Amino acid sequence: MLDRIRFWLNRLGERLWVKPLVMCLVSIVAVFLAQLADDLGMAPLVPDISADSIANLLTIMSSSMLVIATFAVGSMLSAYTSAGNTTTPRSFSLIVSDDLSQNALSTFVGAFIFSIVALIALTNGYFDRAGRFALFLFTLGTLATVVFTFVRWVDRIARLGRRGNTMSKVEDAAAAALQRRRVMPNLRGVPPRGDPADGTPVYARSIGYVQRVDVPALQNYAEQLQIHIVLLAQPGKLVIPGRVLAHARGHIDNSDFDPLLIEKAFLIGKERTFDEDPRFGLVVLSEIASTALSPAINDPGTAIGVITTQVRLLSEWSEPLGEHELEAPTCDRIEVPALDVHELLDDAFAAIARDGAGTIEVAGRLQQALQSLAASDSMRDPALALSRRALLYGEAALQISPDLDQLRELAAFSAIASGNGAHQAG
Repeated sequence: MLDRIRFWLNRLGERLWVKPLVMCLVSIVAVFLAQLADDLGMAPLVPDISADSIANLLTIMSSSMLVIATFAVGSMLSAYTSAGNTTTPRSFSLIVSDDLSQNALSTFVGAFIFSIVALIALTNGYFDRAGRFALFLFTLGTLATVVFTFVRWVDRIARLGRRGNTMSKVEDAAAAALQRRRVMPNLRGVPPRGDPADGTPVYARSIGYVQRVDVPALQNYAEQLQIHIVLLAQPGKLVIPGRVLAHARGHIDNSDFDPLLIEKAFLIGKERTFDEDPRFGLVVLSEIASTALSPAINDPGTAIGVITTQVRLLSEWSEPLGEHELEAPTCDRIEVPALDVHELLDDAFAAIARDGAGTIEVAGRLQQALQSLAASDSMRDPALALSRRALLYGEAALQISPDLDQLRELAAFSAIASGNGAHQAG
């Protein structure tokens, strides 16, 4: 249930209208709360603030907030466009969910609604002495909040959409997804027992990406029928009608077995999401590097930075966990394969190996990165295989002999160093 709530809250966070709508409602409530001061008998205790002075403040605020809110929307749209053009459109969901920018826009819109509603109530005699004083305090508080938010937001909008800022957001999202999968390698289920292809297949009926799988719901259904379910389509998988989502094993009574109940546990959408799809963050980082290596941008430094980030993420992923750090499986009837290390490394580096093959700085740094990852027993074979493939790309793309010799030396040193590391570990 907590995973489901977190997933839907993240989806709401990607909608620009949610926080401004909430702030508008809060602003309207605040106006009517100010009137409660008249019912508490506070009039003799507070100064008499003239309605004209409050009306002037509200008029200034309403006219300025509309302009600032419009300016904020324009600046945010420019940042979103810049992020899509200079990094990758797949990072848009992270950029648009930036909390500080959404909070700033919500504050500006909420202040505008507050000033309009308060001005209408004030000019129609809705407040007495105590209510006017409370409204005056609310107005000053709103102005102070707007000024503080605007100053913070100007600093953020100057960075929003830049490659470095986008890379940082993607890295954080990828690290969070990898960490969740690291402590739950089988999504609260258990490793597959036997051939995953055995059993009664359950097919997809729609086209899209698996965004999340409700494993506890599958467990409840499996317990009812006393069967086991093997999960084949994990988050991030592209499915089409006829593609197998899962296999059901055990004594299956066709009169009770309903594959639609299993299919409903798979949330299929048009796009991949970062929450439960660790590979997606690696893919997006790789796309940022490929975009930076394009002739239009020609920024190998960004590609080198992405390689470093990928190594950091995968190194943390490969570190062994203690038994107390792993979450105990709670769905013993759901069999889920662990992530394939070969696929993780391909997501992270295959495109960079291809697109950066003609740049010795990028190709050389990639060989060093793969050498570092190959020191881990779990990643040694896929890292060496990718190193050999990257060398083939380099031999086809590099035109100068010294560069090619340097790349060959790095690739050879990577294999030797990894072999020595494995021998010492053994």
